[in-house]
Amino acid sequence: MTAPEERRVDDEAPDATADAPPTGSTNVIPFPGPRRPSEPPLREVLGEVLREERHRQERTLADVAAEAAVSLPYLSEIERGRKEVSSDLLGAVCDALDVPLVDVLERCVDRLRARAQGGLGIQLRAA
Repeated sequence: MTAPEERRVDDEAPDATADAPPTGSTNVIPFPGPRRPSEPPLREVLGEVLREERHRQERTLADVAAEAAVSLPYLSEIERGRKEVSSDLLGAVCDALDVPLVDVLERCVDRLRARAQGGLGIQLRAA
C-alpha cells in the first residue's frame, strides 16, 4: 500500500470560496461595519483627555514622557490620536500624570456619550 501523495495548498489554483467561512460554522464573528461619522475613534478621545490633563497640571510633554518611560514623539502621537495605546502604556501614562486609569476612561466615556447625543463632548465640572 502506498502513502497518499502530499499536496501543498499553494500549488493549487486559487479558489473563489477560499476566503468564505466554512458552511455551518458557528464561530464566525462578522466584522463590524464602518463607524458612524459622528463617532470619533477612541484613540482620539483618549488623546484629548490625556493632553488636557497634562495641560491642567501645567506639565510638559517631555516631563510626562520621561516619567512614563515612553518616547516623547510616541506620547505626542498618542495625544494627537494617531497611535493606538496599549493598556500597559496607558497605565504608565496615567501613573505619570497621577490620575487613576478609571478616571481617564470615565472621561472618555462621558465625551463619547455627549458626542453621540449631539453635543461637543465638553463638560464643565466644579473644582
